[in-house]
This record gives sequence, structure tokens and C-alpha cells, in this order.
Amino acid sequence: MNVFSRTLLALFLVPALLASCGEADSPAVDNELQQGFWHASISLPGGDIDTGLEISKSDNGYSASLINGQERVVIDEVSFNDGQLVLRFPAFNNEIRAVLKNGQLKGELILVKQAGATQSMPFAATHGAAREYPDAANATDMDLSGRWAVEFHEPDGSNSASIGEFSQRGARLYGTFLNSNGDYRYLGGYVRNREFKLSTFDGAHAFLFTGTLDEERITDADFWSGTSWHQTWSALRSPDVELPDAFGLTYLKPGHDRFSFEFPDLNGDMVSLDDERFDGKVVVVTLAGTWCPNCHDEARFMAPLHKKLKEQGLEVVALMYEHFEDPQQAAQQVALFRDKFDIEYETLIAGTSSKTDAAETLPSLNAVLAFPTTLFIDRSGRVRSIHTGFSGPGTGEHYEALTKEMHRLIEELLAEPADLINSLGDSEPQAS
Repeated sequence: MNVFSRTLLALFLVPALLASCGEADSPAVDNELQQGFWHASISLPGGDIDTGLEISKSDNGYSASLINGQERVVIDEVSFNDGQLVLRFPAFNNEIRAVLKNGQLKGELILVKQAGATQSMPFAATHGAAREYPDAANATDMDLSGRWAVEFHEPDGSNSASIGEFSQRGARLYGTFLNSNGDYRYLGGYVRNREFKLSTFDGAHAFLFTGTLDEERITDADFWSGTSWHQTWSALRSPDVELPDAFGLTYLKPGHDRFSFEFPDLNGDMVSLDDERFDGKVVVVTLAGTWCPNCHDEARFMAPLHKKLKEQGLEVVALMYEHFEDPQQAAQQVALFRDKFDIEYETLIAGTSSKTDAAETLPSLNAVLAFPTTLFIDRSGRVRSIHTGFSGPGTGEHYEALTKEMHRLIEELLAEPADLINSLGDSEPQAS
């Protein structure tokens, strides 16, 4: 059942449930939604995600934000009618639906996944309750602050490397995980004795990390994403651990000296890199999807940069790989993504969100390893660099370094004289 069917079903079921519970000992729903801070939780199989919900009201209606550790996420659409609260994240196509009764919000978070499948998780919130972390007021001799070499243990028995970067203040814990695909957002949580928890819900992903600190190791650790994805993981404190160079993971296959594509825009008109409009331009091509938070991070960076540099010859094209096979449904979702970031560059409907399927649409690449993947193409049409993944603002200095490097690379390509571009066009393409 897709999210639209679930929404229609909820509209019929909620009034029926309220009517059947109208006895004197079962009070009706509340019609006044209090403003201010609400302590919210989302229940996953491995435990609860703790988050904050800030609600305010003006003449234009209600507005709200999620508070995750050091992040504040503005909720795009908020409605409250007859005791029913709906919080929608249209660019991600997800929503929270809850009923207010006895001052408590109770309902569900609905996430839309690949092929339109949905996941439902219980949601609850209490007004004015400060988030109570166990032992939050007490000092602890356990300190996870620092850099950790992490191994996520895949279901097939293999391991994937990541880096954990954590900051601890008393019993409060903040941080994120970095890997070759990007990062795991702003995480917040607590340390209690030797156990810890980190979690986030940012409108797209519902993440929960737990584990036990054993001297300089993290053991008995679990990672839940939504209701179905579960991994165990372990870590070793390692200040000098590094990930592979993200500029060297994706490259053109031997025998391919150019990158090419041809996909429809939101109106169904075909767009190709061979179109005259791209002649002599520096072109940044990003493989993205509206469901991907790191793609939102990159769009937030790329949209204003494109506006700033387009008169100097910069073009940007986003190849969008969506959860939906129906091109019209995918186009509707991408239109919301464009509106969210005020995007003026091309966004094309390239395929579905499977990395394997995406790679089949781009045969010149060795693989599609991550969304986003970003290609930097000079004025002669030569691929000069490819970056896999994107480290978002939750990674702090890594985000600053990456965006600075991307900006520098684009400015460098724009500044290249024509004679250098022509000479480079006759040489072998670089891998990165």
C-alpha cells in the first residue's frame, strides 16, 4: 500500500476510531495544540529515536521544526484540525500523522521507500517535557569523544569501513559516521554507564545506533534504519583513521573518453550532454535522488553556486534516480525538490534508485557506488574529476573542506584558457 492509500485509509479510520471511543472514560481529542517544545520519540525494532519537536503558531497557521542534536529541520507542511496533526516532508514524500488526546500526541511516521513501499513506525510526543537522558546530570568516566575506525558487518558476512566522530559533554553524546557514500547526519544521544545511544530523524531517514564501550573498543553495537534494515557494528578508537579518497573511487571505464547521457526533463523533453547549449561550458553532472538526504545537502550547496557562476559558463545537470518507476510520479517528486532549493539547473528523470540499475543507464562509468556522485566536465567535454558521495554539514570540517574543494575545482575549470582546453581535449581523460 503506498503512502497516498495509507493517507486515505487513515482519514476514514481515525474518525471511526474516535466515534467508537466516545464513552465517558475515554475523552475526546484535544482541539488546542500547545506551542513550544515537545519531546518526541519514534519506535524502531531496536529501540526509540529521541528527537525534539518545536511548534509555533501565527496568523498563517502552524509551523514546526525537528531538533536532532545540533540540527534543526524545518517541516515543510504542518496542519492541525479536529485534534489531528499532520507533519509532511514533501521533498522526501514522508509524513507524521498523530492524534492529540489528553495532551499527548500519538500516531505514526510513514516513510516511502523504493518502488513506493512504505514503513510505519509508532510516533509519540509530550509537550514541555525536557528530554530525559539517563544520568544526564551526572558526570561519567566513559568518554567516547574522538575518532573511531568502524566496521559495519553486512548481512552477507562482509564488512564495510566507516569512521565515527563523536563529541561528549557529560553524559550527552553527539556525532556522526562518515563513509565512502557520505554520512549518517547529525546524531544526538547519551552515555549511561558503558552503554550509549545515538539517533536522528531528519525528515528522510530514521537512524538508531547503540553500543557498549569496552576500554578503547565499541562492542555489542547495533544499527537500525527504519523498520527493516539492521546491522551489527564494532569500532576501535583510532585518531588517524582515514577513508579512501572519494575523488578516486568512480572513474570512466577504459576505452571511454567521454561521459554521455540522454534523459527526459520534467516535461518529457529529451536532454543530452551533446546538446548545443552545453558547448564550451563547464558542466557539473550529479547523480541524485529526492529520497537521499546527502543529495539534499549537495543541492543546498550547488543551487546558489550555479546561480552565482552561470554567467561565467557553468551548467549543472542533476540526473535523478527516484523510488518510483512511473516517470510522471517521479517528475512530481523532483518538482518538489526543485522548489525546496530554488533550483534553476536541469533535473532529468534518469531511472530508479537502485545503484545497479543506475549503473546500467551510464555504461561509461565503472560503477555507481553512491548517491550523490558528482562529475566535473571541462569546456571541451572532458571529465576532469569525479567525486563519490557527499559529506553533509553534519560532518563539520569535512563538509567545509569538500565544498571548498568543489568550489575551487569549478572556478579552476571556468578560468582555463581556450588553448589549454583544446590541448587537453586531445589527451587521455583523467580518472579523477
